[in-house]
Amino acid sequence: MDGPSGAGKSTVSKTLATAIDAAYLDTGAMYRAATLAVLKAGVDPTQTAQVTKTVKNAKLEFGTDPADPFTRVDGEDADQAIRGEDVTKAVSAVAGNKTVRKFLIDEQRRIIAEAKRGIVVEGRDIVEVVAPGADVKVYLTADPVERANRRAAELGADAQATKQDLERRDTADSKTTKPLEAPEGAVVIDSTALPIVEVVAKILALLNNRDIDD
Repeated sequence: MDGPSGAGKSTVSKTLATAIDAAYLDTGAMYRAATLAVLKAGVDPTQTAQVTKTVKNAKLEFGTDPADPFTRVDGEDADQAIRGEDVTKAVSAVAGNKTVRKFLIDEQRRIIAEAKRGIVVEGRDIVEVVAPGADVKVYLTADPVERANRRAAELGADAQATKQDLERRDTADSKTTKPLEAPEGAVVIDSTALPIVEVVAKILALLNNRDIDD
């Protein structure tokens, strides 16, 4: 599942994975974990070689149970830390590091291959890069204002400031991915006016080879 921040990917993906008894992977959390490792090491996120070395040497662990998708960095719980402001500001630089990106994509593909019951994967370039052979491909989007309101409510932040931050992230991420463009072959679902249960129902219909409404 691809889509921009605030479209509802995480909630929908975890709910879907639970419904079909599958594993779950948040690839965005992987880039955030790598960024946290870089910041903890005191490395400048723009220093390509140092960032690459730091990420490859870090112990990054990711849980794939949708009920407990934990993130650990060097043995320490990082679920809260990877959502912090410092990580949010630096993650685009780390994710834009081509060597780091390849390293993490290889890890994502390994996790996908080892998921015996199937897996729901969400992120920014899943459909075209990470898992082009996926059985079902979805691009989940939403109105920019709605995206900002959702993220602000989640973080307890100001909606306007959050909207500006999302725009900054989209611009930065567009250098390496296409967060605002639906990839070829993906079914587009606009979640702006839809509750989570309806979005999940549409994807379940796809999995069951049934038509879904536009």
